[in-house]
Amino acid sequence: MNADIEVHLLIVDDDERIRGLLQKFLIKNGFLVTTARDAAHARRLLSGLEFDMIVLDVMMPGEDGISLTRDLRAKLSTPVLLLTAKGETSDRIAGLEAGADDYLAKPFEPKELLLRINAILRRTPAQVVVKVPKVLQFGPVRYDVDRGEMWRDEALVRLTATEAALMRILASAAGEPVSRSQLVDELGRGGEHTQERAVDVQITRLRRKFEADPKMPRYLQTVRGAGYMLAPE
Repeated sequence: MNADIEVHLLIVDDDERIRGLLQKFLIKNGFLVTTARDAAHARRLLSGLEFDMIVLDVMMPGEDGISLTRDLRAKLSTPVLLLTAKGETSDRIAGLEAGADDYLAKPFEPKELLLRINAILRRTPAQVVVKVPKVLQFGPVRYDVDRGEMWRDEALVRLTATEAALMRILASAAGEPVSRSQLVDELGRGGEHTQERAVDVQITRLRRKFEADPKMPRYLQTVRGAGYMLAPE
């Protein structure tokens, strides 16, 4: 994290003790932190404030974290880190499919949360010099490599931080396959096999943004035994 830039986090958890502990810890580590007690409270804050990241508990009374993530993702590209119950793999996959950028199982060490937050912030797209055309074309959709922006005609296609990072990685190797393990490493998720499944979920979500038929992808191809390849026109 750049010390000259104050990153604003929104912590959403119904446990007052956890909210207070996380707020104190993250402020100590240089973040600006706002907390919300539930999804409704979070919505009110989001209607008037902009945040750099949302740390969101899955299990809350009323609307749960996965439902909130799904709804927010239709409107915002703000990165979302979900806090899930230990061992609830289904919640984690559901959260990623809903649009979350990462997840962390409870209980966790505050330092691990800090590492995950910083990893997601590092994945937030920045301008990258790559040896490919500045604009890649995918039928009616175009991707501006320098800006890291995707457009359908004159409408901007919203990408999450992780989706934007995937596009940057794949665009830098357009026409060549990138292995799942390499994508895992470059996204900062570590090298465990279970986390390759998370990359597959992100790829599926990304295809929906620009493929005419995501189940029969033309531009973001699966190369058997080699990984994924971006094949622009």
